[in-house]
Amino acid sequence: MGGAKLGIPVEQIRNRPMPTLAPENSLLLAIDFQPRLMAVIEDAATVVGHAKKLRAAASLLGVPTLFTEQYAKGLGTTVEDLAPMEAFQKMTFDACGTPGFLDRLGEGKDIVVAGCEAHICVLQTVLSLLDAGRRIFVVRDAIGSRRAESKETAVRRMERHGAEIVTVEMVVFEWLQTAENARFREAAALIK
Repeated sequence: MGGAKLGIPVEQIRNRPMPTLAPENSLLLAIDFQPRLMAVIEDAATVVGHAKKLRAAASLLGVPTLFTEQYAKGLGTTVEDLAPMEAFQKMTFDACGTPGFLDRLGEGKDIVVAGCEAHICVLQTVLSLLDAGRRIFVVRDAIGSRRAESKETAVRRMERHGAEIVTVEMVVFEWLQTAENARFREAAALIK
């Protein structure tokens, strides 16, 4: 009935996808956590620390992770704290503009996004993924820019175009779904 009062048919509300994340339907996308870039990111240590928590939770809960690196020859490979086994190499700011990127995401996965810079590579990639019909969850405390106003402007723009704005803690507890999850204690300890 609440939906009918808002002008939204009840059937449409019932047929909407679940607004929360589930580990089996998620992929963590870590964009350009590279040394030369992180050296100029505001509060970089916090951003990397949050990304590290996300990666650890993803690993615990079986969520695949895909790292990207922008012009690794100039910006370096992913920072040591996050060092992936491999990273998707790109020269385009929008990762979707690099051939093969969308194929690496898997069909129907919700994309949880962390990375730098929020107003360049993160923003352009998120907007393209939204345009491609993907559900996107931007982790506000795991993205960074050189200046706070650039990050906040990017967050508002991504949200306006349909991205969900979340925090690390929100993601981890949605992936857990219940305190009865066998990995609850390990995952919850990452947040402390």
